[in-house]
Amino acid sequence: MTGKFSGKVALVTGAGSGIGRASALLLAQNGAKVVVGDRDAESARDTAERIVAAGGEAVGITMDVTSAAEVRAAVDCAVNTFGRLDLAHNNAGVLVTTSLEADDAEEALDLAFAVNAKGVMLSMKYEIEAMLRTGGGSIVNTASTQGLVASPQWAYTASKHACVGLTRAIAIAYAQRGIRVNAVCPGAVLTGMTMGMVEDHPEAAAAAAAMHPLGRFAQPEEIASIVACLLSDESSYMTGTAVPIDGGYTAL
Repeated sequence: MTGKFSGKVALVTGAGSGIGRASALLLAQNGAKVVVGDRDAESARDTAERIVAAGGEAVGITMDVTSAAEVRAAVDCAVNTFGRLDLAHNNAGVLVTTSLEADDAEEALDLAFAVNAKGVMLSMKYEIEAMLRTGGGSIVNTASTQGLVASPQWAYTASKHACVGLTRAIAIAYAQRGIRVNAVCPGAVLTGMTMGMVEDHPEAAAAAAAMHPLGRFAQPEEIASIVACLLSDESSYMTGTAVPIDGGYTAL
């Protein structure tokens, strides 16, 4: 395949479904060779097989972003399979909902930070090491509107604020070394995380959609298109940004 990412190698975490899958497919459509990482091995393989069936190059791997060894292995897979790493979309995340007064409050916070903050940190650590060896690269982290404003989902909100903070801090640290780091902050998106609510609680889903001025949930592909822009040279003067893609939610 040819396109704006021809000759580039990308790693996408949480790419077995939803935003990550849409991102991996779009990067491949535009010429990137893609390492598809996901905790669900079958889903990772499925995304990679879709890319290959469409004429692209991809490999699907099992990857838990809370494990330094597995993150390093994923980056090594990109380098050993395709020769380098240029692009990364750190999309793996978990939605944690519980009350502060609940017995599992501490466990909820630990889980949210393990995936949504530590997982992003570990991913950037090993991705940047590889990118520096070949002159630089571009990274996009998936945060959330809840990384910009608050919500009753306190553990998730705190972890996504941490994701935005990590994005900005690492962007500053590596700005003069050829690494750009940005984040996307989606509002409500039709993914595996939200489909249960849409199907089982349509009134709650309608209320959630109504909180966004555009009045609907986003499709994963709408988020992926902005991810691709941020990863590309089209956004070459952008780093350390947290871009809302939220149907106007944070404009209220």
